[in-house]
Amino acid sequence: MPPADQLPVSCPWALGVSNAYRRYHDEEWGVPVRDDQTQFEFLILEGAQAGLSWSTILHKRDGYRRCFADFDPDRVARFTETRIQELLADPGIVRNRLKVRSAVSNAQAFLHVQEEFGSFQEYLWSFVDGVPVQNRWQRQEKVPATTPLSDRISKDLKKRGFRFVGSTIVYSHLQATGLVNDHIVTCFRYAECSDLA
Repeated sequence: MPPADQLPVSCPWALGVSNAYRRYHDEEWGVPVRDDQTQFEFLILEGAQAGLSWSTILHKRDGYRRCFADFDPDRVARFTETRIQELLADPGIVRNRLKVRSAVSNAQAFLHVQEEFGSFQEYLWSFVDGVPVQNRWQRQEKVPATTPLSDRISKDLKKRGFRFVGSTIVYSHLQATGLVNDHIVTCFRYAECSDLA
């Protein structure tokens, strides 16, 4: 990757952490996700991130992929107590008992949503009528941690049995999976992600 002063203008949060962090911003964050496996991946990763830095989770992403059956919700939903105990001993993930157990119960809730709506992504995108919210933030510090939209989705997910889906986590999920474009307007990815809508 070229030196920072040779890179295009970006969101300030993506600068100076790691090349992996920058690649995540440049290639994934804010791209509309319309497949269930990727939605499930971010559901697990965002829940695991609670109270930690996103950089920590990003660097354990391969560990999560390995431990959570390549983010296959059907397989994760069938994890046994023995499998959960094995995960809690694996240094490739955050070994938090509540987070690991919630990933399994969330997989079960995920399958119920798929059954009811045909897919999880159809359910989630219905909250924005299938069209990403295009914000126009001038400065990073203006980007909120929660919105009425994330409040509403969080409440509905909790009602459906999901855990680790507070409004802040949900809003991070919406940003990551492109239901909300929160790149600042001067970031080179703002227009690119807008065009993906």
